[in-house]
Amino acid sequence: MSAIYDLPRFEVFQDGVRTRVSSGAVWESKVGYSRAVRIGSQIFVTGTVGVLLDGSYPPTASWQARRALRIIQAALGALGADLKDVVRTRMFVTDISEWQQIGAVHAEFFGEIRPATTMVQVAKLIDPDAKVEIEMDAIAESA
Repeated sequence: MSAIYDLPRFEVFQDGVRTRVSSGAVWESKVGYSRAVRIGSQIFVTGTVGVLLDGSYPPTASWQARRALRIIQAALGALGADLKDVVRTRMFVTDISEWQQIGAVHAEFFGEIRPATTMVQVAKLIDPDAKVEIEMDAIAESA
């Protein structure tokens, strides 16, 4: 599944004190949001699903979580931050019975960092093929 490593090209925009990152995802312009926003040392990453560049999804919740976290990691990098700067994650899953597999992927990325986190089951996500959506907050050195 090499497509999981192909990441979107991020564009960075400066709006006064706000720096925002766009991944070019179709939903960003339809709904009117940014992939991530940085104000000073605070960074907020929007809910991110594990969609591939062709619009499809990896088949399992764990692969979708891994893909979402790779996208988030790249968005943080575009804003001069890294996973070590993450202080809070939120995971929204459509089947809580898969929590162990999703949690194991979270631990791959955050095992030593250990941010505050929440995982909750939701009825559905915006795309019916999405099984996991992850958002996070980070505090990084001022750019």
